[in-house]
Amino acid sequence: MKHILSTLLSVVIGLGWSYTTSAEEQKQALSPEAKGLEIAVEAQRRDNGFIGASSSFTMILRDSQGNERPRHMRSRTMEVKDDGDKSMIIFDNPGDVKGTTFLSYTHKQGADDQWLYLPALGKVKRISSRNKAGSFMNSEFAFEDIASQEVEKYTYKYLKDATHEGISVFVLELDPTDEKSGYSKIHSYIDQQRYIPLKIDFFDRAGQRKKTLLFTDYRQYKDKFWRASNQLMQNHLTGKSTLLKSKDWVFGLPYTDKDFNKNSLARAK
Repeated sequence: MKHILSTLLSVVIGLGWSYTTSAEEQKQALSPEAKGLEIAVEAQRRDNGFIGASSSFTMILRDSQGNERPRHMRSRTMEVKDDGDKSMIIFDNPGDVKGTTFLSYTHKQGADDQWLYLPALGKVKRISSRNKAGSFMNSEFAFEDIASQEVEKYTYKYLKDATHEGISVFVLELDPTDEKSGYSKIHSYIDQQRYIPLKIDFFDRAGQRKKTLLFTDYRQYKDKFWRASNQLMQNHLTGKSTLLKSKDWVFGLPYTDKDFNKNSLARAK
């Protein structure tokens, strides 16, 4: 996720702040929309600068009866100047998904570009923007959840201060700007000290709360980057859930565009 200082600056100018206004007065002067944007921008700013990152994941699919199916995969992500991140996910096992590779080019403006290589078919399938709300590999995560969440993809509104698991949080309402999104709105609970998400509620197009994503066991890397070791997506309508367990995070990797080439998805390693 990238920094949009110019957007925040336009908000500040529009509010007519003076150089002598105190920080507390500035905070109180913000409208709910401006305050929501300010919090989102700050959260993004704190995560800038990782250059390239890699990790290993275990994805555990759970049905409504509690039966589990594990999958193991690797991911890599590259920051892109003046645009969204490029990312790739490679499935290593079990055998029925081994070699499946997902590639995403997230954009600040317009539809994201996403492709899925399916070894059983031996071809690359482009994910249409109208299918972004579809399930990612039969999990409770949608394709739009997997892409990097650029600030420009939403409008914002600060709702209130609250607590989550004893931690003070900002509660923000995010409205997707893409009409093809599967969500009408999103409620995000942001740690007031670390500016990281602890909980996200997703509402379907009918306005019903559909899913909740919980982030736990956060760890900090390189004294800056926070990553949750566990991400649990719960579907309130079906009773299903998906747990993502991450490890082996590495930052500062010198990836290039060649590492995210859609024409070589079948050979990705």
